[in-house]
Amino acid sequence: MTIETLIIWLIVGAVAGWLAGQIVKGIGFGLIGNIVVGIVGAFVAGWLLPRIGINIGGGIIAAVINATIGAVILLVIIGLVKRA
Repeated sequence: MTIETLIIWLIVGAVAGWLAGQIVKGIGFGLIGNIVVGIVGAFVAGWLLPRIGINIGGGIIAAVINATIGAVILLVIIGLVKRA
C-alpha cells in the first residue's frame, strides 16, 4: 500500500464519517469521532459488503458510498451498545 492510497482511504473515511454523522443524528461522537468511525467504517464496508453480495462499483464516489454505509452500520451498532 502506497502513501497515496493511505491518504485517499483517510480522506474517503473522513467524508464518510461526516456523512454518517449527518445521517445518524444523536448517536455520533462529534466531528472527530465520526471521522474516526468513518475511517473504520470504510474498512468494515470494504470487507462486509462484497461478502453479502453488494457491489456499488468503482471510483471515488462508490468508495465514499461504501464507506458511508459501513460508518452508518458502525454508528448504529455503537449507539445500540451505548444504550444497553
